[in-house]
Amino acid sequence: MIKYILKCQNKHEFESWFLSSTEFERLKKKKLVKCIFCKSDDVEKSIMSPRVMSLTKNQDKDFSKQREFIKIKKDLLKIRKFVEKNFEFVGDRFSQEVRNVYYDKRKNQNIYGNATPEQKKELKEEGIELATIPWIDDKEN
Repeated sequence: MIKYILKCQNKHEFESWFLSSTEFERLKKKKLVKCIFCKSDDVEKSIMSPRVMSLTKNQDKDFSKQREFIKIKKDLLKIRKFVEKNFEFVGDRFSQEVRNVYYDKRKNQNIYGNATPEQKKELKEEGIELATIPWIDDKEN
């Protein structure tokens, strides 16, 4: 794709994208390139300079961090899907249900749910180890 600044016979300037310079010429010959202001088909390319972009060290680091963030997000989404598929959601009953599993009332039960900081502290004091996983939304932002 290539972007041109175009100018019509009435001196209106506007931008437009084309597949290639050849495509621009082909469309112009067929009188399909028109001014967006006055609809004139007498349109020429205006003088323009290409945009050359070089990355500074900081921009390169930012892109690297963004790629790393995207990878971590994908990994967390995989974990979430695995947990949702293979574990039972017990919601706010988590602290009681995890005690039932720990004290062998429900052997080998895979559960997940919600616990307050106080509940987590109590469970830790009882010797019950928990893992907290950031719950990433399965939506594109």
